[in-house]
Amino acid sequence: QVQLVESGGGLVQPGGSLRLSCAASGTIFQINTMAWYRQAPGKQRELVALATGGGGTNTADSVKGRFTISRDNAKNTVTLQMNSLKPEDTAVYYCYMVLRQNWRDTYQTYWGQGTQVTVSS
Repeated sequence: QVQLVESGGGLVQPGGSLRLSCAASGTIFQINTMAWYRQAPGKQRELVALATGGGGTNTADSVKGRFTISRDNAKNTVTLQMNSLKPEDTAVYYCYMVLRQNWRDTYQTYWGQGTQVTVSS
């Protein structure tokens, strides 16, 4: 069984910073994509940032230049450094990974439980 556990959410003032982390545990052979999504009240879940197995990254236009995604393949972790936070960044942030548990398996998708980020004065 694979679990994704997030940490680092909370309340921050506009202009502040937060760092989210997500660690995958369980039997893991290979992780392909690692990503962060978010969902604000009344809105659909949206992709924030993505890191591919090949080392490439991509961020949504709304957070480009403010958020940075990074991954540690040795530790099966992904982090999201969020700077210059704005009230519109308020949402539940979800960790997402595409991985396989052994070399014979197909890739499966996994989600974390979500962590609340609130940007408010």
